[in-house]
Amino acid sequence: MNERIDLKTLLESSGKSHTEQVALFALINLGLIESLSQGLLGAAECLRIFYHADNCLFVRKRLRVKAADAIMSRGVQLPDLFDALPAEQAQREFNRELAALRTLSLELLGQKRSAA
Repeated sequence: MNERIDLKTLLESSGKSHTEQVALFALINLGLIESLSQGLLGAAECLRIFYHADNCLFVRKRLRVKAADAIMSRGVQLPDLFDALPAEQAQREFNRELAALRTLSLELLGQKRSAA
């Protein structure tokens, strides 16, 4: 995957309600998390493709959901784990972060179900 995902374009042009946009955001994240956990994408690649500044700003200003903002904040920091920690410790922290991202994404989907 080489192209950046632009959440503003993707979500705002979808014609979906805010709740549905949040659910779509969560589903995209679950796909990225799975790709990261399977080694199909690297942390730096995900930062470039999805967890970039434009999407972080969109999530904070337009989606305005704490869990979504937390997902973006954690996603931005994933590559730093491998720069700041020894390899074995970085991998453990990376796996913990992926689990936290998965939990937050599922939480967003749970909120959608309860709002429906």
